[in-house]
Amino acid sequence: MTTSSNEKLQTHKSLSDLLAVMRALRTPETGCPWDLSQDFKSIVPYTIEEAYEVADAIARDDLTALKEELGDLLLQVVYHSQLAREQDAFTFDDVVDGITRKMIRRHPHVFGTAAQKAAGVEPGFWERQKDKERAPADRSNLNVNVSDTSVPGVSVSDTSVLDNVPLPLPALVRAVKLQNKAARVGFDWPSLGPVFEKMREELIELEEVVGGDDIGRIEEEYGDLLFVVTNVARHLKIDPEHALRGANNKFTRRFQRIETLLAERGKIPAQSDLEEMDKLWDQAKLEEKATSDDKS
Repeated sequence: MTTSSNEKLQTHKSLSDLLAVMRALRTPETGCPWDLSQDFKSIVPYTIEEAYEVADAIARDDLTALKEELGDLLLQVVYHSQLAREQDAFTFDDVVDGITRKMIRRHPHVFGTAAQKAAGVEPGFWERQKDKERAPADRSNLNVNVSDTSVPGVSVSDTSVLDNVPLPLPALVRAVKLQNKAARVGFDWPSLGPVFEKMREELIELEEVVGGDDIGRIEEEYGDLLFVVTNVARHLKIDPEHALRGANNKFTRRFQRIETLLAERGKIPAQSDLEEMDKLWDQAKLEEKATSDDKS
């Protein structure tokens, strides 16, 4: 017996069903004790984790997993919206309304007037529009005149160029965003050469403090090196987060090959030594190169 399309539609759960499930989970006395004990802060780690799992499914080209992970990520939006609804702050509908209006506002070349559509996308429009939307609407409550440069510590603007770069972002992603913000106002090296010079400088400074007792200084110099390496990626127009994920995958692939080769010898890594595993690492690299050459 085949299932009709109408029957499939009747059994297909909708967004309204998901919202109703979340309300039930958060209903006092009859809801889920775990869900009732959660708040915005306790849910944040799950929200971040689900976003990464979406990225992982995409990286693996696993569309079945992507469908599931997108559902998990959507649940996080529904969850936060329900928490806000309980506090009379906003609802899921408000979230949808806000993002829909934002997309329309930020795409005048698609949704705007005939003239705006004809003009197309102006360079830098997206960032200028975001900065405009984030600018303080009312500055009347400031205690000083922000245009008075004679006041120590007061600039011509009451906001920083680096405002609105979220702290919880992965450090590499946030570094790129901070660097891009500064670059838009001219604080950037004009070419890649000086960035490489700065990278070498930071590496020397790290080498100088390694071996000392000041762990804080070592961590600081290491952070400086990572920051400038990220700047190299930005100048090369490479996503450092994506590049590092690729390096992680390559390391995993080659180390697992070492494990396989050791297993053929009746051994595990703990029964081997660095010299043997290093030779097997080189073998794994050569095998990958041969496979790559065959494909090309």
